[in-house]
Amino acid sequence: MKIGIIREGKNPPDNRVPLTPEQCAVIKYSFPVEIVVQTSPSRCFTDEEYRKSGVTITDELTECDVLLGVKEVPIPSLIPLKTYFFFSHTIKKQPYNRDLLRAVLAKKIRLIDYEVLTNNKKARLIAFGKFAGMVGAHNALWTYAQRTKAFPLGRMKDAKDYATIKETYKNIDFPSIKIVLTGGGRVANGAAQVLEDMGIQKVKPADFLNKSYKHAVFTQLDCDDYAERIDGTPFKMQHFFKNPQLYQSKFESYTKVSDIMINGIFWDKKAPAFFTKDDMKKDDFNIKVIADITCDIAPESSIPSTLYATTIAKPVFGYDPHQEKAVSPYQPHTIDVMSIDNLPNELSRDASQSFGEQFIQHIMPELLDFRTSNIIQRATIAENGYLGKHFEYLTDYVS
Repeated sequence: MKIGIIREGKNPPDNRVPLTPEQCAVIKYSFPVEIVVQTSPSRCFTDEEYRKSGVTITDELTECDVLLGVKEVPIPSLIPLKTYFFFSHTIKKQPYNRDLLRAVLAKKIRLIDYEVLTNNKKARLIAFGKFAGMVGAHNALWTYAQRTKAFPLGRMKDAKDYATIKETYKNIDFPSIKIVLTGGGRVANGAAQVLEDMGIQKVKPADFLNKSYKHAVFTQLDCDDYAERIDGTPFKMQHFFKNPQLYQSKFESYTKVSDIMINGIFWDKKAPAFFTKDDMKKDDFNIKVIADITCDIAPESSIPSTLYATTIAKPVFGYDPHQEKAVSPYQPHTIDVMSIDNLPNELSRDASQSFGEQFIQHIMPELLDFRTSNIIQRATIAENGYLGKHFEYLTDYVS
């Protein structure tokens, strides 16, 4: 099997890689495969780093059997009849990628999406989520620093790796702010790690609501902390997952005492939003910075002020709650929103290293016998011009 790592072509650019130079060398030594890397001027690992690991650099990938990328591949770059791995962002019928999936079908490409590579318990096997949370939490504090000038904090994108940026936290005296973090999965736990590395104390939700502190604190909420049954019966997690429309938000008390909100929870569009646009107009709505890591775009979103995804180059916009529109950030009347949708790219070397480790452990053995691999089959969105059997619900999307 010949595997090629493609050059990322989506704009805005992404410099992450699915496999680092060292990991390519490990695969060549451990598996009966050959790996080549398409030349690129913008990767977080340079062509020369791959060469030093014994990997061939080329501009031509037509002889490869399997092509690995990260973000969506531009339609003109798709090579017919190949097997591709990348995040396609099509499984939720995203309108902006409809033509991409149509092209995949037309070119008879086998498309395997990282997002749906799962084990028998439907748990994801490979993801960048932890690093999205880490960068999202850092950017939340960076946004607050830009707004208040209360402490110095650089951007993660300007540091070589997390170890470098973590050292800077030791020299920062954070003010007595309150941060509410939502979620309990990879994303939220990545965010919690950064807050703790910053020296910010984690407290219980009840203490967060009822106590005053002279130092920075954060609390971490799961679904049962922000949602409740409309009919007043007890909250049950599995019932909530299956029937989110039967629940309402009880998040309002957190809006009155929090300075920063970091949203790292998976949201079903049938579930209640944390708060409404009208809630954000109230005088006692205290949140001044929202880092929306999940980045669901309004109106189908858990946060109504996430009007669009921001970029690494322009990470923040101001939301004017009374005009209900985006304005310049860091003004007294704005709520500043950080909604970058490719956050791991700010910590690209660390994120790529972790992603590659997961790929080698969980996916590489399956790939060598993909015809009988349930893991590969469950993640195959398209093959030979047809939708995979687990994705036939996309028929109306591509028709």
